[in-house]
Amino acid sequence: MNVVDALDAGEGTTCLVGAGGKKTTLYALAPRLDRAILTATVRIPIFDRQVSTVRTAADPVDELAAVREEYAEREEPLPFPLGLVPEREREDRYRGYDPETIDRLSAAHDGPVLVKADGARTRLFKAPNDREPRIPDGTDTVVPVASAHAVGEPLSEAAVHRPERVAALADLAIDDEITPEAVGRVVADEAGGLKGVPSSATAIPLINMVDDDDDEAVAREIAAAIHEHADVPRVVLARMREPGVVAVVT
Repeated sequence: MNVVDALDAGEGTTCLVGAGGKKTTLYALAPRLDRAILTATVRIPIFDRQVSTVRTAADPVDELAAVREEYAEREEPLPFPLGLVPEREREDRYRGYDPETIDRLSAAHDGPVLVKADGARTRLFKAPNDREPRIPDGTDTVVPVASAHAVGEPLSEAAVHRPERVAALADLAIDDEITPEAVGRVVADEAGGLKGVPSSATAIPLINMVDDDDDEAVAREIAAAIHEHADVPRVVLARMREPGVVAVVT
């Protein structure tokens, strides 16, 4: 199964949350989709090289219409994948739209919309705070991401974003070794990886960085724990830098 089909990302709005490969997954999906828009509801690093073009606009619906008109006049194909963000906040990142604006954009677009919906500061694993994730109500698919490489690491800020929240959800202490069960429990928790998933959306967890047989064995343990604690259709094991699906665990 390819990554698009495994994550149900071929149409509608797909939000990526968690840690350990959100941006890598977004950038892998965008060029493999037909007429994809890449955007965010939180800050996102500069991603101009990952798409055909990035446009900054307060209203992405108006900007999408302007892009359509501009390229029709030039008699050129539309520049997909297209990045849409409200503004460049700093030299190294853009700001994101509010979730309601993403819902309007998705309604106005005839293709898939990919959304970075929380942050993780490049860590391997995380749990959300009170203000995140920022998932639009009209989202079709939510992909909670965690890295298989988190297992075996100490529960600390070096590998985990908000380790105290992970500790509370996984019944661990700070600096305890992270286990597959702990990762699975947090990903499957409605205060963890499944936080804020709309009732009409499908959650498809992704265990990333499955680079070898040992990683796959660990990832399968994580997947088993997810299935034990949550009703999800499948857990995708992958190495998204290639990108490639290693296995789909149902």
